[in-house]
This record gives sequence, C-alpha cells and structure tokens, in this order.
Amino acid sequence: MLSARLPLILEGSAPVTTAVVYRPHGDTDLSALDGATVQIVQGFKPDVDALVARGYDVRTEAEGRFDLAVVLLPRSKAEAHALIADAASRADRVIVDGQKTDGIDSILKELKKRAVVGQVVSKAHGKAVGITGGGFADWTDPGPLHLIEGFTTRLGVFSVDRIDRASEALVAALPAKLPAKIADLGAGWGYLSRAILDREGVKELHVVEAEAAALACARDNLDDPRVSFHWEDATRFTPPRPLDAVIMNPPFHTSRAADPALGQAFIEAASRMLAPHGELWLVANRQLPYEATLAACFGTYAEIGATGGFKLLHAAKPLRKAAKTT
Repeated sequence: MLSARLPLILEGSAPVTTAVVYRPHGDTDLSALDGATVQIVQGFKPDVDALVARGYDVRTEAEGRFDLAVVLLPRSKAEAHALIADAASRADRVIVDGQKTDGIDSILKELKKRAVVGQVVSKAHGKAVGITGGGFADWTDPGPLHLIEGFTTRLGVFSVDRIDRASEALVAALPAKLPAKIADLGAGWGYLSRAILDREGVKELHVVEAEAAALACARDNLDDPRVSFHWEDATRFTPPRPLDAVIMNPPFHTSRAADPALGQAFIEAASRMLAPHGELWLVANRQLPYEATLAACFGTYAEIGATGGFKLLHAAKPLRKAAKTT
C-alpha cells in the first residue's frame, strides 16, 4: 500500500511544497505529504466525500503545476497511461504507485522505455516508482470516445468499449410499459437509462452515478428533458419524492475483489426510495447471493429470467420505509 512505500521513496529528497495525488481512496494514508499543499484528483463520489471530510482539496481534474505528482494506478491500463501523462505534464518529479495486482510491474517496464526511472521501492506486495522527464504524448487522455455506435464513453468508465452483457439482458427483460417515476442506480454511461426512456409510460428518470466520468458520458448520451442527473453514491441517494420503480445493474466489485455486500446495499437503498406500490428490476451474476436481501426488503420477489450466467430479478411491495418527500 502507498503508506508503506511513499515515505521511503521520499526519504532524503528535497521537501515537497506542492503535490497532486491522482485517484487515492477515501482512506488512503497521505501523511507522508504533511506540510505540503496537496491537491487530490478523484471522481468517485464516496472517495471524494471521504477525502473532503478529511480537509483535502479534491477535484475531478488537476489544475496547476506541482513539485510532485503521485499516481495511484487504477484498474484500467489506458486510464493509468492518461493519468501518468497528465502527472508528467504538471510536475518534474512523478511517483507511480501500485500493487502487483494493479499491474505495476507491466507499467514499470513501459516507464523504463519512456522516462528516467529513479528509485524503485518494493514493499507490501507492490512498488513505488520515481520517474523524471520522458515522453507521454501518446498516453494523453483522448477525451470523449465513440467506440460504441450511438454512445459516448471515456477512459476509466466501466465497459468503455462495449455494451455490458448484463445490462443488455436486463433491457431485454423489461416490460414494454414502465411506471412513471424511475431511478437507474449506478447508471454508468447511460445504456440502461436510454432503454428505460424508450419504454412507454416513463415521465421522470433519475440517473444516479458515483463516477464523475461516467456521469459526464451519461449527460452526453441522454438528451431528454425527463432526466435528472445525480453525482451520488447510489446507496445514499434520496429522490425528491418516492419512486414508482428502480431499475439497476448494481456493481459487485470493490477494486478487484468481488463484494456482494455492495449489490446488497443497492437493493436496500432501492427499497428505501420506493413508494409502497414500487417495483424493482435488477440483473446480477448467477452466483451473487441477493435473494436473502430481497426477501428482507420486499414483500415479494421472483426470478423472471436467466441468460449467459446472469439472473434477472423482480421485486415489489418494499418493506423498508419509503423515501420522504422534500
């Protein structure tokens, strides 16, 4: 982890006055930078909220120049390239940090071909790599991508170059007519939301997404006056009035590890948002244990289909207290 490696790689170097740190989690230990003015680049709302609560200046894009830039590797190599390119354009000294499972060894090999690689600290199943100089023009973030016909995506979003098969299966299972007031929780770049808007009966759609880059894509992809966009943690979102339906393909990974509790939290949140007559449609990988949570949160639920390793679920009669009207 960064906290084990950053103090070692900074040891003996000139004091850091200004630093930018790309994509730290909400609980990342940045005490090695105490005394410096630190800017954080993070677009995932739960992490943003946690970092802001700790007193950090958090932005979705870096602004300015710095003594030091620290890049924590994301899951996507293309996104990692873009972050490193941006870091190198803003600081003469860059530290790239990641676990072996994040692909740090592969990135290190690439960096050796492009930049001056200084100290490498190996500790706690990962590495921190110091670099200076180098050419990263071909790694720069290209901005909006048009890899899927009819949709805009961006680096760092889930399913950047293809329609997610689970969402596709859920769209095929939805009825031709849907209730009037709906939320799409964890909406990503808007594929499922667009399909919802194409159904008869929809008058109001709340697009709820925690990743700023994905929500920016959804804004590009959903030009419809019925849509309200919310940069929010779906598990904490409160609609302006109780909803008739929630439709969702909830995430089930925390970093690289499967985390069924995340999808279960989405189900619990959906039950709180719904009016007493409200309904839930969702898709999940076949092995995910969501049935007990559905039984605890809804009066009825049923599997309405299965395809390609996914199960399609419908629930009604929420048992949790509905969202309060504000």
